[in-house]
Amino acid sequence: MDAVAAKYIENLGFALVIVNPKDTSASGDNSKKIEENFLSKVPEGITTTTTLAAGYGRSRKEAKRYKYYRKLGLYIGYMDVEGVKKTEQAGATVHGTEYFSLIRPVAKKLAKAKGDLTWGLKRLVADKLWSNGLNGKGVKVGHLDTGVDGKHKALRGRLKGFIETDSYGEIVLDNRSPSKKAYDSNEHGTHTAGTICGGEVNGMAIGMAPKCKLYSAIVIEGGQVTIRVLTGLEWCLENNVRVLSMSLGFRGYTPVFLDVIQRLRENGALPVVAIGNEGVGTSRSPGNYAEAISLGAIDNRIRVADFSSSMIFQRSKEPYQPNIVAPGVDVISAKPGGGVQAMDGTSMATPHVAGVAAILFGAEPDASVDQVEEAIQTTCKVLVKDQKERYGFGFVQPEAALAKLRKSMTM
Repeated sequence: MDAVAAKYIENLGFALVIVNPKDTSASGDNSKKIEENFLSKVPEGITTTTTLAAGYGRSRKEAKRYKYYRKLGLYIGYMDVEGVKKTEQAGATVHGTEYFSLIRPVAKKLAKAKGDLTWGLKRLVADKLWSNGLNGKGVKVGHLDTGVDGKHKALRGRLKGFIETDSYGEIVLDNRSPSKKAYDSNEHGTHTAGTICGGEVNGMAIGMAPKCKLYSAIVIEGGQVTIRVLTGLEWCLENNVRVLSMSLGFRGYTPVFLDVIQRLRENGALPVVAIGNEGVGTSRSPGNYAEAISLGAIDNRIRVADFSSSMIFQRSKEPYQPNIVAPGVDVISAKPGGGVQAMDGTSMATPHVAGVAAILFGAEPDASVDQVEEAIQTTCKVLVKDQKERYGFGFVQPEAALAKLRKSMTM
């Protein structure tokens, strides 16, 4: 039992846990033993989730003791100490869950479209890539955020899938087209989506990979966020996305999503995650895992922003977090209802690199997650005016990454 699960069990008598049965088929006697360990009822007054128990409008027949994600190969549900013990004896790993939250921008302001490209796209030589037909065409990118304004002019035709998860992590049924049912519950999601794949606003290009296919899910801001995120990830994998852009996380280091991130990679999806906006000596999970590409923020001077989180971990693989940095200060992108606005944050850096990854997968469709990640991270530009723990491998260089990837595909 990990420390998080132990803490909640000590104080409440039970914990909401993610279980990796090691058997992704979730069948056979071993899986049945695990399923029997979930509580069918939690104490009155505790909000239940994922129809784990009747009590919020569902009938007893509809109630479930747990939720199983087939693509992720993981369970989530409530267990007490005895249930955790039996589950671990069956060979499964058990992680308690903590509070997942949006990585909020540290600043936002009104802006006007000016010039042909945003400064971030200029620094990433996006126009040069596009002129060579490299624009992420056909690549599916998952976007877990506050949603997206599907009617925004810069995003028309780019949204290929959209879901909203309710407070309990269930997908809200809506048979309308993605562009008609899509909306943004905040402003954050439309901004990050615009940086991934937006077109032009008053003649200014805002999106790194304007021809990719966006699959967006509202999974944050209220309710049982961990379950909502898992539901969004499962849906993305069902739609065979190659890249996942996530500007969210747990504060500090917690291994609860380690199995999740590993399963994303096994399913051919590269997780690109914001590291956080709490400054030096801080980070967020799952961005701080070695198994994800974590993003810090730089300004137009190519200096790491003061707010950008960073830490050094005592481990041999990728001890410096974030892994890389990208434009994240005064980033202009789409605003719900039309037009643009500027925001600061590692949330703004993340979609730039999600777009870069989409371009690489578009250029080399047979490339693996490992190959694309290595190409991006090993070709970065070192920032000589900042300390290594602030930027990891350095400032992403799309052209060099593409050359490295193409070379690796011929070896």
